[in-house]
Amino acid sequence: MPNSSVFSQLFKVMLCLLWAVTWCVSAAQKLQLQASKDYILQVEKLVQLPGTPWAMAWLNSSTLLVTLRHGELLSVDLTKTQAGQQAWQKISGLPAIWAQGQGGLLDVVKGPDGWFYFTYSKPKNNSGVTSLAKAKIVINDFGQVQMINWQDLLVTDSVSATNRHYGSRIAFDPQQHIYFSIGDRGNRDNGQNTLNHAATILRLNLDGSVPSNNPFVANSKVDDAIYSYGHRNPQGLAFDRKFNRLWAIEHGPRGGDELNLIEAGGNYGWPLTSHGQEYWGPLKVGEAETLAGINSPLKVYIPSIAPGSLLSYTGAAFPAWQGDLFSGALKLQHLNRIIMNQQGMPVGEERLFEDLGERIRALTVDPQGYLYFTADSGNLYKISPK
Repeated sequence: MPNSSVFSQLFKVMLCLLWAVTWCVSAAQKLQLQASKDYILQVEKLVQLPGTPWAMAWLNSSTLLVTLRHGELLSVDLTKTQAGQQAWQKISGLPAIWAQGQGGLLDVVKGPDGWFYFTYSKPKNNSGVTSLAKAKIVINDFGQVQMINWQDLLVTDSVSATNRHYGSRIAFDPQQHIYFSIGDRGNRDNGQNTLNHAATILRLNLDGSVPSNNPFVANSKVDDAIYSYGHRNPQGLAFDRKFNRLWAIEHGPRGGDELNLIEAGGNYGWPLTSHGQEYWGPLKVGEAETLAGINSPLKVYIPSIAPGSLLSYTGAAFPAWQGDLFSGALKLQHLNRIIMNQQGMPVGEERLFEDLGERIRALTVDPQGYLYFTADSGNLYKISPK
């Protein structure tokens, strides 16, 4: 009969084997591989955040600012995620936020002037209105991230009885104009109503004033801040600096999500034109899919993927992706790569990481060109080539 020392050795071996199996399972959860059109990709889960992350912006090369839709702003230290430490901290200083339905703290983007620009739903008349603001984010002498000097730039005229379709994303052009999108607020008539801000993309100067060359400044029937209108719910904006183009991606109704090339003064048709169907039956929305005088989408998704963001890729880590657009997909749960040709126009797509089962929303790229995305589960991921 084996003595106790033999049992002890066997027990140690079994523990080692158990630890090895557990480590392998953990590693498999940490890194997932996928063969894409151009690369073998690996995606790594970095951290789970306490809410629904809506947007990300870089504070510095290792720290992300993340908005949570329920009305909180976080700083996430990526060096601590690698060390297994508490990586996120709440940042105080936000105003009152109407975090109801699809409203809340929405986009954050670092502007060309070093300020951070935000969109959020501001409480007004027992509802919320999409609003644009800016603030300084600094690291104090104690290493704490602080917000100072919050300023509302535009509280839009977009009040509604619903808590749907707030938009809202931000983009900048090389002339330091700021663009931000607003949905129709659940009211279809807003699509062609140019006297309020709902269902539009607005263009402002960095101080919130209206540029003198906005397309409708001489038209008394259109609000001066409007750059384009007829949008249902654009939740992705990206400026392609190579071709000097603004792209928007927006939610259609049941089917008919749209990728649109945004032109000054353009009417994008909602609800007169649509590629989608009514939620209550198999009837098309609107008069037709195309009409004279309406800017048609350059890409349509049927069925809807429910796009939650848009990014124009210019990083060095994935050379074959240069100039392509990326969008998170909420309903069909994947990262949507829109393949662009040498003229900067869409010619195809690729659907990545469908097996994650995540409602992918926010996207950003680090200085090395690695791609990061968040999901409504709170998870933050990093994509790199294997």
